[in-house]
Amino acid sequence: MVCVHGLWMTGLEMTLLRRRLRACGFEVRQFHYPSVRRAPAENAARLARFVAGLEADIVHFVAHSLGGIVVLHLLARQADLPPGRVAMLGTPLRGSRVARRAAVILPLRWLLGRSLAQGLLGDHPPWPAGRELAMIAGTSGRGFGRLLLPSLPKPHDGTVAVDETDAPCVRQHLQVPASHFGMLFSAPVAARVCRYLRSGELG
Repeated sequence: MVCVHGLWMTGLEMTLLRRRLRACGFEVRQFHYPSVRRAPAENAARLARFVAGLEADIVHFVAHSLGGIVVLHLLARQADLPPGRVAMLGTPLRGSRVARRAAVILPLRWLLGRSLAQGLLGDHPPWPAGRELAMIAGTSGRGFGRLLLPSLPKPHDGTVAVDETDAPCVRQHLQVPASHFGMLFSAPVAARVCRYLRSGELG
């Protein structure tokens, strides 16, 4: 299994989640990428090399926020990857309203860097057929995004609205009472991810 972190993160934030997934019996690896300096498509190329180095027969992905878009780019560009399921946490597959708002404010656009390019604005490739995808979306409403965009439609996790995480390619969708960042530390979220990767059932 490969964990893929989100914007402005390093992977350390997923330490507790990785520990819980290992306790479920999975072999877990963390992929780190420069979320601001490189576009999601470029980071997907790096992820492809990372996965190739694992030499695994099955590779699941657990991705938080922007990390899910990096995984999407990977799967869209490379059809010969090992089989496996994908679990995303708070990934704005329909584009992020908060990112759109930040993109027109020069200092904030600079902070977002190249994550906008075929990424957080929603203009990414389509999801490839045949790959299972489940989404967990938070509803606690606490986070930076609420300050930047008070009109962010409810329910939301403080950064990403629930409706931004749902798309036709999402086979299973679950809402949890957690913030965007808090999902990474939630024991119930980890348990749901583990169940999904084992059985294909999120609920």
